[in-house]
Amino acid sequence: MFTGCSHAASPFRIGGKWTPKIIRCLEAGPRRFSELEVPLRGITPKVLTETLRSMERDGLVTRTVQGGIPPRVDYELSALGRTLLAPMAACCAWAAAHLPELRDARDAYGA
Repeated sequence: MFTGCSHAASPFRIGGKWTPKIIRCLEAGPRRFSELEVPLRGITPKVLTETLRSMERDGLVTRTVQGGIPPRVDYELSALGRTLLAPMAACCAWAAAHLPELRDARDAYGA
């Protein structure tokens, strides 16, 4: 009998379009919301907000509000979020190593 976690219980949200990109943007350290919008061209403020909230809820990022007018809000990968960097790097390395094979398979499938 399979005892792995069910799809409904799975905590993973890194398969979405924006979560891995946000993780990469935060890899070097904390960034403000507006600093995330620049490298994430194409993301709407609403989607960025929703994704950051989801990541915060899951413990992948921390949100720090500092005083001032307007208040400064920084987002940073948590210790848990940082544990995703190595698996993501491994996936990127695998994709780079096998890109010709992937392209060939897609071409063969389309024919």
